[in-house]
Amino acid sequence: MKRLQAFKFQLRPGGQQEREMRRFAGACRFVFNRALARQNENHEVGNKYIPYGKMASWLVEWKNATETQWLKDAPSQPLQQSLKDLERAYKNFFQNRAAFPRFKKRGQNDVFRYPQGVKLDQENSRIFLPKLGWMRYRNSRQVTGVVKNVTVSQSCGKWYISIQTESEVSTPVHPSASMVGLDAGVAKLATLSDGTAFEPVNSFQKNQKKLARLQRQLSRKVKFSNNWQKQKRKIQRLHSCIANIRRDYLHKVTT
Repeated sequence: MKRLQAFKFQLRPGGQQEREMRRFAGACRFVFNRALARQNENHEVGNKYIPYGKMASWLVEWKNATETQWLKDAPSQPLQQSLKDLERAYKNFFQNRAAFPRFKKRGQNDVFRYPQGVKLDQENSRIFLPKLGWMRYRNSRQVTGVVKNVTVSQSCGKWYISIQTESEVSTPVHPSASMVGLDAGVAKLATLSDGTAFEPVNSFQKNQKKLARLQRQLSRKVKFSNNWQKQKRKIQRLHSCIANIRRDYLHKVTT
């Protein structure tokens, strides 16, 4: 059977590459928000949802418009992927799988995706991205399978790359023929029917005082100033650390 697998690494971009990635993420966010606004206007006059094929023509229109010609500086494929993401968001809404699509905010979920045109050089721990060139990344494991798409994202001031691959694998068969019951709780993370119990890890409680101190310091800063931005990144990094501790523990318990 075919298996899709994701490999996530931290990027090590140069100064110019980091500036370009911010611009590309901003361009993708702009295209998504503008297309969503036009969809809302179309809905208000009583018309039906406009599919991706029509939205793609809007992208050509915006690139040729005088006030938005800067979109030409961004790679075309990530911009098109933003429109496909909007189409997927509408489909999920129509099928009651998600809420109505919302506008994206600057600094939140900065991301763009390449469906093709990427070159991976694992031996030298680098990757080629269109309009960004070769870029180093922290190579922590071997990427297996055929690369299907690459997603670039920003979190806590750092940039990451997620490589989705497809590979042919045999259907897994578990060697054990027995079963075990599991009871999830609060005092105990999980208790098995054979008596094995797993204690919970409360990473938030352990870092609660530090988080409160950082948030008090943030409240004394001038909003949107450089010091405010630095302090906000410290809080984001702590939240990320708390989440990583919890995720690491759950991964170890379930493997």
